[in-house]
Amino acid sequence: MPSDILPSGELKSPHPLVKSRKSAILNFFLAAMASESAKIHNVVLFNLINSLSQSIELPRVDDFLQELAAIQQTSSKRIALLGSRHVPITHQQLIEMLSYAIVLGGNQLITSGATGTNSAAIRGAMRADPNLLTVILPQSMSRQPRESRDQLEQVIHLVENPKNDSLSLPEASAMCNQEIISRCQQLICFAFHESHTLLKTCEDAEEQRKVVTLFYFD
Repeated sequence: MPSDILPSGELKSPHPLVKSRKSAILNFFLAAMASESAKIHNVVLFNLINSLSQSIELPRVDDFLQELAAIQQTSSKRIALLGSRHVPITHQQLIEMLSYAIVLGGNQLITSGATGTNSAAIRGAMRADPNLLTVILPQSMSRQPRESRDQLEQVIHLVENPKNDSLSLPEASAMCNQEIISRCQQLICFAFHESHTLLKTCEDAEEQRKVVTLFYFD
């Protein structure tokens, strides 16, 4: 359990994430709450959703509960989760919980190999079901940061892009993000207002009629 969450599931202080764009995505926590194999106690998870819904201006918990039945009745989705490298550890823990819940609900998770948000997404998905995780790298494995390689070597479905090794990292990342959104049905993004590549990815995904949910850290 993240250090900023009490045993009851409530946050110790208001969380700084700010909701933007389309409707909230934390219904995936409810998918975990509905699963018999969930590792998080139902009451704790319910209180966590309640705290988050208050602190980042999400819909009321009743709205999430109404969506739960629909989640249980729909087939699995291909969900992309991307975000900034510069993420405080407490935020990473919440992102890890989110990716864990997404995969635990039977959804396929697609992300990239950067540190921060994407690394947290990988950790959560690997705990839930490594077979439902796909990681697409902007360049070859040899071009990835040393601190990322150990984690990436554990990923079953890993896609490298050595053809982009001659490009700058921003250029390669933009192309990688395009490939990711072409594969997904839904995009969840954690960014800052100055995260130009990520914000452009969200715009491109919306133009392709993907469901996009964008959370700002600032």
